[in-house]
Amino acid sequence: MELLSALNWRYATKKMNGEKVDQNLVDQILEAAYLAPTSSGLQPFQVFVISNEELKEKIKPIAYNQSQITDASHVLVFAAWDNYTEERISTVFTRMVTERNMPEEAVADYKNNLIAMYTPRPAEVNFDHAARQSYIGFGMAIAAAAELKVDATPMEGFVADQLDELLGLREKGLRSTTILTLGYRDAANDWLVNLKKVRTPKEEFLTILD
Repeated sequence: MELLSALNWRYATKKMNGEKVDQNLVDQILEAAYLAPTSSGLQPFQVFVISNEELKEKIKPIAYNQSQITDASHVLVFAAWDNYTEERISTVFTRMVTERNMPEEAVADYKNNLIAMYTPRPAEVNFDHAARQSYIGFGMAIAAAAELKVDATPMEGFVADQLDELLGLREKGLRSTTILTLGYRDAANDWLVNLKKVRTPKEEFLTILD
């Protein structure tokens, strides 16, 4: 299976060589994140695609000076909705019925049930749920990059509040969740590149319930 081979090839690249990734490859990685499944199809996150060198320099100290930020070709910032609102949910369902040429009544009960379930909850609970949806797209992007032989570094090591301020995310009703850097490995200077991939033994990882 080509995907498994790609996942065995990939690793969390610690040193990148600064080489640019072709835009066509970046677009395919973004498409994988875009097509990711999300709860009720709400797609409650956005991806910010950063290649501007000055902006990457500003992000680097926020990400504890990890060199991949500035050595990468592109930095992807995944940002989730800060809350579920009636307006946001209704917008998704209006788009859905329009593009599927369906009457609004066909999904009205489902939409109203979501609104009744989500909107009374604390904003932090809803953000946590939306953040988990962003991780699905994040994982899809990582897998797509591996298939395309583009190196990637998944990052949670950054100060979210500072990144939110730098990118103006709060004003957009968003909060950063993860970063994914895209580029190519500097094999001569990356201490992790040749180390064996280690995982929990499968007999511990898997529980088979026949």
